[in-house]
Amino acid sequence: MKSILLVCLGNICRSPIAEGAVRQVLDKAGMTHIETDSAGTSGWHVGGPPDPRAVKAALMRDIDISAQRARQVEAADFDRFDIIAAMDRNNYARLRELQPDGSTGRVHLFLEFAGELPVREVPDPYYGGEDGFDHALDLIEQAARGLVTHIAARARSG
Repeated sequence: MKSILLVCLGNICRSPIAEGAVRQVLDKAGMTHIETDSAGTSGWHVGGPPDPRAVKAALMRDIDISAQRARQVEAADFDRFDIIAAMDRNNYARLRELQPDGSTGRVHLFLEFAGELPVREVPDPYYGGEDGFDHALDLIEQAARGLVTHIAARARSG
């Protein structure tokens, strides 16, 4: 396992938060060699910073995403990243449409790694209030811990 790509629609809310949360858990686990990145399936916000509400919510949990800049998923990402994790079913479906035949990246729903949750998608907090960002972060942090546990278990089993 060398790399993880986190994906949402615009790459300004959920996926930057997820990138930061996964990076934080990887660093605490001593797995600093694993690359993380995030991207959007749309190009609406390319080059822009994360939503200020996402930055604020992440900072409240000691996750700094302020230097990240939005980018759009590219065909090369499907070979560059081992795990490509979508925040919701719509972005998962879009990733499957974009994935080139024969590419090596494995597309997942991010919350597959969160264990037994009653939901399988991270809701988009963009059009809601700040509490939506906190709820998204709760889900994202649980999935980040599960993803790193999954990666560590795969590394141990060879």
